[in-house]
Amino acid sequence: MLSAQKEAAVIRKILIADDSNTERLNLLHILEAAGFQVITAQSGNEAKALAETELPDLIMLDIIMDDGDGYQACRALKRNAATQHIPVVMVSSKSNPVDQQWAAKLGATAYIVKPYKEEDVLQQIAAL
Repeated sequence: MLSAQKEAAVIRKILIADDSNTERLNLLHILEAAGFQVITAQSGNEAKALAETELPDLIMLDIIMDDGDGYQACRALKRNAATQHIPVVMVSSKSNPVDQQWAAKLGATAYIVKPYKEEDVLQQIAAL
């Protein structure tokens, strides 16, 4: 039953939240080239608002951002009935295992460490 549910979840629309314009554009180009529709946000609070209105299939959050960091955004998204089902992938330069464990505790599905390769991002999405 679980595998049937997993097969039914097709990722088409992805929300990226990162306060770095360079990082947002990099992920945007990688994901659009792979055929995904992409929405971008510059903060955790903007990401929370967009997630509620756009209901993306996947959310990618940086951790260190002004106006609501990725941890706060992840916690809020997972507590919101409208967005709690959406997988969250943290994308951060914070490579400490404690940061990864904290992200998982808050509800993140996966964690990508910057700098990343295009293949790393696409493989992580495919694994969801």
